[in-house]
Amino acid sequence: MIERYTLPEMGQVWSEAHKYALWCRVETLVLEAHAAAGTVPAEVVEPVRQAPPPTPEAVAEIEARTQHDVIAFLTAWADNTEPRSAAAYVHFGLTSSDLLDTALALQLTGATDLLLAKADGLVAALRDHALAHRDTLRVGRTHGIHAEPDTWGHRVADFAFAAARSRDRLRRARTAVGVVKISGAVGTYANVDPAVEARVAAELGLKAADSATQVVIRDGIAEWVSALAVLATVCEAIALEVRHGQRTEVRELAEPFGAGQKGSSAMPHKKNPIMSERIAGLARIVRAQVVPVMEGIPLWHERDISHSSAERVALPDAAIGTDYLLHLTTRLVTGLVVDAERMRTNLDLTGGLVYTGAVLLDLVEGGMSREDAYAVVQAAAMRTWEGGEPFRATLRTAAEAAGVKLDEDRLDEVCRPERYLTGLSGVFDRLAPLT
Repeated sequence: MIERYTLPEMGQVWSEAHKYALWCRVETLVLEAHAAAGTVPAEVVEPVRQAPPPTPEAVAEIEARTQHDVIAFLTAWADNTEPRSAAAYVHFGLTSSDLLDTALALQLTGATDLLLAKADGLVAALRDHALAHRDTLRVGRTHGIHAEPDTWGHRVADFAFAAARSRDRLRRARTAVGVVKISGAVGTYANVDPAVEARVAAELGLKAADSATQVVIRDGIAEWVSALAVLATVCEAIALEVRHGQRTEVRELAEPFGAGQKGSSAMPHKKNPIMSERIAGLARIVRAQVVPVMEGIPLWHERDISHSSAERVALPDAAIGTDYLLHLTTRLVTGLVVDAERMRTNLDLTGGLVYTGAVLLDLVEGGMSREDAYAVVQAAAMRTWEGGEPFRATLRTAAEAAGVKLDEDRLDEVCRPERYLTGLSGVFDRLAPLT
């Protein structure tokens, strides 16, 4: 059974209803702080606290006239407040961005917590898969060409560590976006005491801005989106490896293929790497959000709103896209079909050419100059490439022509794939405790 992706939690973070609920929470905390300081009458707090958040429909109806979302929200919320006069002190001393940026910090940290939980799952899946295949021999490839013996577990370990580092970047970026700004029109605290900001930040479990103008400068949000882009691209790197491994000529890997699944409307034999290709496409969407968010860092003077329209699209898209990517990539890894026999067949496909590097070093250790040894080994390798004769046979011919005597017993050891892997134990020792 292939698990389907649903969006209840991440979708809720970015819903209009949740946004207005957060706006109510921020405004209520500010009002409570003012009341505690004696700035506003204490009796207005409870009616405001009890007023339900306005519906998105109610706000939209007012915004159609005002063309200002925060004013529309405050008006619609005041309509829900009994007595309505208590709402007069809501937003006292604030500017719109105090509310917008502080509530956005709650959305970003909430989304991050969901993403971190899924990233933990991906790291664990990669770790377990790599450990299970630490001894599964395969050919390592550079430039797409067979290079030297390797193991599939080693390749996956690289992905596991990259995913863990990407998750940790996102965890650090959570701190960068978890910033409260309650400092008034241009951030001077002219109409709101800094103690109000400090109290609200403590209540929300976030930190007060070190400094802000009318808005929080967007370097932290740019860091957050960049962290998502890196994480998404690591997912794409995993998917690309599977796409290569599932090619007919390679056939070492295969995506999970469920009962009743179809690969092509025209060719019934097809089993295409559709999950991996979907990951590759969606990673582009996440990366595409970096530039518009980055360009929100430079704003005119204390504030303009050129960042706002871009962020309303870019931030939900980046978060939701990464959420789905993590879901897909974890499903890909846990359901991946590994053909160990085919991997071994491909390792032997070139007739031993994967051992040329070790043979070169062995000849040097035997007393030849590197230049002479390279010439002998390359001459033998080119004959194998061109004629298909096994490398050991062409090596004997090239060595005889150069007057070099080979130690066949020593070459048996040199051309054994397992000897290439003895240094990998440390990688898996580091991988095993990865969480």
